[in-house]
Amino acid sequence: MITVNHLTKEFKIPIQKSGRFSAVRNLLSSEYTVKRAVDDISFSINAGEIVGFIGKNGAGKSTTIKMLSGILKPSSGNVSVDGIKPFEQRMDNARQIGVVFGQKTQLWWDVPLIESYRLLREIYRIDSAAYQKNLDRYVPMLGLEEVLNKPVRQMSLGQRVKSDICAALLHSPRILFLDEPTIGVDVVSKKYLLDFIAEVNREQETTVLLTTHDMGDIEKLCSRVIVIDSGHLMYDGNLESMVKRFGAVRSLMVEFEEPVEDFQVEKAKLIRSEGNRKWFSFHRSETTPMGLLRLIGDRAPIHDIEVIEPDIEGIVRNLYESK
Repeated sequence: MITVNHLTKEFKIPIQKSGRFSAVRNLLSSEYTVKRAVDDISFSINAGEIVGFIGKNGAGKSTTIKMLSGILKPSSGNVSVDGIKPFEQRMDNARQIGVVFGQKTQLWWDVPLIESYRLLREIYRIDSAAYQKNLDRYVPMLGLEEVLNKPVRQMSLGQRVKSDICAALLHSPRILFLDEPTIGVDVVSKKYLLDFIAEVNREQETTVLLTTHDMGDIEKLCSRVIVIDSGHLMYDGNLESMVKRFGAVRSLMVEFEEPVEDFQVEKAKLIRSEGNRKWFSFHRSETTPMGLLRLIGDRAPIHDIEVIEPDIEGIVRNLYESK
């Protein structure tokens, strides 16, 4: 479905001069430095996959998405999206993809939402029956009935993001690129969005490439992740395998029936103590929560426990530090 081979994107950045007449000198100067935003990355995504594309700010995620969607031309390397070269066949590529760029909307700001949808229908030349079918399906799923006749500028951020995702799906794209779709969105709206994306993928087999800084989104939707840093591909594989390799340290919270003095346990480390609760960290290859509980339970009666898995953000940090 999506194939990327040795993809590279470089940007020329003019060297800014200072001093007398600097504005004129900068205008006439041909000196520049080269910034390599994406550096020789290769990967492929199969039809129907939901893949998390993650990395720090400036890692090259959005630049890659823009090359896949045909907005930017690669400096070198090859990109194929369902057999189409995005930059060379931009119109053909646009018909088969849907794109949502975070807080940048494709909707018209001052007109009612339904008018934006009607304009998109004309732009994409969507068949009337297909347009109405998608509208009747996605509007209720996303809870947009009450805002269809409201100007986009009067919507909340959550409503606008849901409206943008609906707009990206009106022409029934086979591929959906989501670049930070839940940034700044409230918890309730975020749950709506994630459930909706999962359902569209399951029912329509839509291929999804998701970039996000919210690791909860990755855990909710993705079984596979691609990690990029400074333009370089750092990891491409199963999310569970990445967790096992770079998230080996887990935590156990134990709540006792009464206060207990701090103590240490074999193969674990006391990392926090608060009231009747104590938190112990341990390596998943050295012991198990049940093994620790057998030792801890000898100290005092236990009221409650919680096993805390490492969050994905911490796992990615460990991955960076291992390089």
